[in-house]
Amino acid sequence: MTPRAARTLAQAKINLALRVLGREPDGFHSIETVFLRLELGDELELRVTNGERSLKCYEMRDWPQEGNLAYRAAALYAERTGWPKGFEIEIVKNIPIGGGLGGGSADAAATLRILNTLSPKPISEENLIALAEELGSDVPFLASEHAMALAWGRGEKLLRLPPLPSRDIQLFFPPFGIETAQAYEILDDASGEVPRKTPELTTEMFADWESAAKNSVNDFEPIMRPRWSEIDALLARGDRFGLFYRMSGTGSTVFKVAGVTTRRVESTTKLPPLVVPPGTKSIITRTASSVVPIQLLD
Repeated sequence: MTPRAARTLAQAKINLALRVLGREPDGFHSIETVFLRLELGDELELRVTNGERSLKCYEMRDWPQEGNLAYRAAALYAERTGWPKGFEIEIVKNIPIGGGLGGGSADAAATLRILNTLSPKPISEENLIALAEELGSDVPFLASEHAMALAWGRGEKLLRLPPLPSRDIQLFFPPFGIETAQAYEILDDASGEVPRKTPELTTEMFADWESAAKNSVNDFEPIMRPRWSEIDALLARGDRFGLFYRMSGTGSTVFKVAGVTTRRVESTTKLPPLVVPPGTKSIITRTASSVVPIQLLD
């Protein structure tokens, strides 16, 4: 009997680097970035039905389900493949909303992966990534089997990278989220008409943690720091003491990779205690070295 339900962990991601190369004529932005998965993720379970379509998520109970990215992913898969007739999706959110960790994208990607696993006629990985591309720039990577990748274009062009050794990573969540569209509007307003950038990131730059820390960059940081003191305070600590602090994606989450420095610091430099900005929460997770597999339920 063909399984009709499955679940997985929809893993979050961080951007070890994020460069905005330019704005395309259609309004979208061309980027180059280095994605890395985390062990932190949303718990997502999907069951195929004979027609009813629903999504349950306590943390997003006041939002229309049709606007949820996981629901849209399932509807898109059904539209393009003719299967399934219906679906029930349940999500337990552990990834902060609007934090730059790809929470909604991770849910959409997990939905596509589960449906393709359950499907009696699964589509190719290439076609699955093409569907993911229609849902957002983070979704193709998170729908892939890559734990780490260099991506460009709108995030749909992926080059698999050997995942860096797993490390503890501290995530700081300011008391606000930043919508992706809002971040790009701020970037466009601040940048004005500037020459288009050329790709600069290479696989060698991210071959080990020390090199990754030295080559890490996020084009959104200079425009976000003056606007939000919480982000600036955390990044300033990294600047001052050569610690690997970076904003993920378009923010608002800032991450710190344990045991990695961005430059040589005198051993006599005494590191003061970390003062977390008011209202900012933090958790410790780890970077991932693999993609969590799909678990069939029946």
